[in-house]
Amino acid sequence: MYAALLVLFICCTACKKSVSSNDSGDNNNGGSNYPVITDSVYNPSDPSTPATIGFFGDAWAAKSLQVPAPVEGTVPTSAATDSLTINVNKVLVKVPPFVYGNNSNLWMGQIVTQPDLMKYIKDLSPHIIRAPAGSVSDVYFFNGINAMPAPPDAPATLINADGSTSAAGYWYGNNTASWTLALNNYYTLLAQTNSTGIITINYGYARYGTSDNPVAAAAHLAANWVRYDNGKTKYWEIGNENYGNWEADYRIDVSSNKDGQPEFITGALYGQHFKVFADSMKAAAQQISATIYIGATLYEQPAQSYDYESIKTWNQGVLQQAGNTPDFFIIHDYFTPYNANSSVDEILNTATAEPARAMDYIKQQISAAGVNIKPIAMTEWNIRATGSKQNVSFIAGVHLAKTLGAIIKNGFGEASRWDLANGYDNGDDQGLFNIGDEPNAPSWNPRPAFFYQYYFSQFFGDRMVYDTLRATNSDITTYSSTFSSGQAGTVIINSGKLSHVVSVDFQHFPAGSKYYWYVLTGGTDNGDFSGQVYVNGTGPSTATGGPLNYANIKAYSAPLNGTIKVSLPPRSVVYLVADKK
Repeated sequence: MYAALLVLFICCTACKKSVSSNDSGDNNNGGSNYPVITDSVYNPSDPSTPATIGFFGDAWAAKSLQVPAPVEGTVPTSAATDSLTINVNKVLVKVPPFVYGNNSNLWMGQIVTQPDLMKYIKDLSPHIIRAPAGSVSDVYFFNGINAMPAPPDAPATLINADGSTSAAGYWYGNNTASWTLALNNYYTLLAQTNSTGIITINYGYARYGTSDNPVAAAAHLAANWVRYDNGKTKYWEIGNENYGNWEADYRIDVSSNKDGQPEFITGALYGQHFKVFADSMKAAAQQISATIYIGATLYEQPAQSYDYESIKTWNQGVLQQAGNTPDFFIIHDYFTPYNANSSVDEILNTATAEPARAMDYIKQQISAAGVNIKPIAMTEWNIRATGSKQNVSFIAGVHLAKTLGAIIKNGFGEASRWDLANGYDNGDDQGLFNIGDEPNAPSWNPRPAFFYQYYFSQFFGDRMVYDTLRATNSDITTYSSTFSSGQAGTVIINSGKLSHVVSVDFQHFPAGSKYYWYVLTGGTDNGDFSGQVYVNGTGPSTATGGPLNYANIKAYSAPLNGTIKVSLPPRSVVYLVADKK
């Protein structure tokens, strides 16, 4: 028989007295209103793979849970304020492993020489890492070096959105200087961390190139990268956020253009060009007997009245011109308002709302254009709050855990958080690791969000299952799962300021004798946005981050005698899996 376990991770700030209530809250987590069933007939059935996951689901693999050595924990004695029922037989979706992805970039340095960082990333198990960067991808020449930079038809200056010019600032794949990441070291990064790649090719060159046929030249360059890659990479993106006025392709010098392109980018033009790229790249893949999938960029939300024309007509133009040529579609989402000093509640409320809204919108856009629903990848996501060090705080970690569950629940095939390391910028740093410029922290020190993803990727199962939550208010969010090795459990997230005690019952599950849990808490520094995380009382040895012995911290344990009860302090996250007989 399977030896199943119950693992509970509680991520919180400070413990408060639980709030009791006789009110029955609505189910805010999906699923049907099942009564509690005590039978132990475990007979799950997998649903068909959603079209929005598609071939990304081919990477699915059975998952086994390994729990560290336990230590006796304390079970709450107060009455439950909320109840959760988990139907382990009703599978919502098989979890695509690529939802745990991240982004590399070209200013991280030659990071494969950093053994501590390589260990952290390997432990994190992102499964997929994107390259070469975001907007820099559209000024990147994979085969260029500093001594022999861009091709002769790449101009020395580019046109900015306001019509001014500036140095092109090209980046090169064969640059081995210490401050950048060479392409071959990106491939080494993937090998050292057991990850696969997703690559964004240079679409901008098709716009600003000065040859007689810049689109063909850029597509040929992309095809050469496919040949050079030689089958290592299956997933390819054509350009990065090409609808944006911050991209190198947004506005070109028409006096230097020789194929009659308009000054400003449009979705229709990108869609036409996409087919040229796809044709060249697929032909190259066939030559090397490789299978590749090529994605097109869409805009993730309805355009506003103040948006410029390229955004207003982007999706319609791409879908009308590219049609069913793309193998998948790509969106980016940064959840919170740009450059706003967002509060804890504002940040955490976006975690479930945005993935659902974005998926619904993109599916509607695709269907309205008469195009088949394809796999959807969110190849960049994060928050963009500023002013209170939100991005480097434990709240960013709570948001990460809450978002990962929502990404799985809403059927994304791939998701890559932005990014592994960036720049401190007084705490407005979206990097998961300190690149070396954060005060009072060692280089490559993991930020709090690392620990939340580490425990999520370790202890969320390979199938998401339905559950029913009866809650006193809207603070609680739950995501439940099972492991192929036999365990069944849940993730419970308390986004609110009040403590809760949640009772947990399983349907159709032969429960065993024990359960286990971890507690993650924020520190007392920096108000609501502590830069520290504690795991079962063990904290960081430096001013920020968390305990670096995370893999060896003992799990709390208690006997499993009937209904489980668990304390949820404010701003807490829970992962739970039960012993199977």
